[in-house]
Amino acid sequence: MSPAATDLLEVRDLRVVLPTARGPAEALRGVSFTLARGATLGLIGESGCGKSLTALALMGLLPEGARVAGSIRLQGRELVGLPEPALAELRGDRLAMVFQEPMTALNPLHTVGAQVGEPLRLHRGLDRTAARAEALRLLERVHLPQARQRLDAYPHQLSGGQRQRVMIAMALACGPDLLIADEPTTALDVTIQREILALIDELVQGSGMALLLISHDLRVMARHVARVLVMYGGTVVEDGPTGAVFERLAHPYTRGLFGARPRLGATRGTRLPTIPGRVPELADLGAGCPFADRCGLVIESCRAAPPPEVPIGAAHAARCLRPLETAPAPRGPS
Repeated sequence: MSPAATDLLEVRDLRVVLPTARGPAEALRGVSFTLARGATLGLIGESGCGKSLTALALMGLLPEGARVAGSIRLQGRELVGLPEPALAELRGDRLAMVFQEPMTALNPLHTVGAQVGEPLRLHRGLDRTAARAEALRLLERVHLPQARQRLDAYPHQLSGGQRQRVMIAMALACGPDLLIADEPTTALDVTIQREILALIDELVQGSGMALLLISHDLRVMARHVARVLVMYGGTVVEDGPTGAVFERLAHPYTRGLFGARPRLGATRGTRLPTIPGRVPELADLGAGCPFADRCGLVIESCRAAPPPEVPIGAAHAARCLRPLETAPAPRGPS
């Protein structure tokens, strides 16, 4: 199917193979989605399910030795196989990313003002004076306290929330078409989390750029994105409008994520439900459904081949042979 005229990003059958100590392992297995200009999309799932790797593939920042197949098109331009100099022209200009940990993403040897101004000098040709002035405007736009004084500060002199604001200012410097935010509130307290997410919402709505938000926090997704992809084992197991996915919970893995949420009012000492087992190593993924070994509804067919995409509702689908079914409660000891 050809992409709609409004699609900014089209990802089709994206596959990434990584070298491991146990040989090549398929880390992304046929990921597909589209994202329109001004739209918001979330990737959710446990650590190791492929969320961040998907973002790195979009940015052309995969680990050395990674092999990529499939298609990533930005307004019709194919990015898979694009030479590094051409990708570098896009990064920080049309594609921008807020990384998970700003203390490691920011350069400790350069001031905040120099780092925010760098993409402006590289992509817009501004001189140092003009880039510094625009960096100040950007830092004020993201509500960094005492922005003028902090232009000459180094990352270690700022708090975690302030560093995250600097990262967002850098990402927004050239007015990107697509902003990727990878766990942008990790290690921040609840108040700062709300402020950062509200800031991202404000900036996306005001500029018309598209947002790809990565998080394991279901409440964040419910409040901040219109559509979600649930990922497990390097593939998308459920996708659709956020409200529809969270209401119907068609895939057993999606239900497991919701079941493990902490609940207000729970009796002290109550144990949270958990998904049995753990996320498999890449080299251990079989030919069938990646969730088969942890699923209470598994049948032999689940292990034979990847399950087909089953329509659940309008623009809502799940890759499961038994969608919407509920696993029986485990039996107690006899």
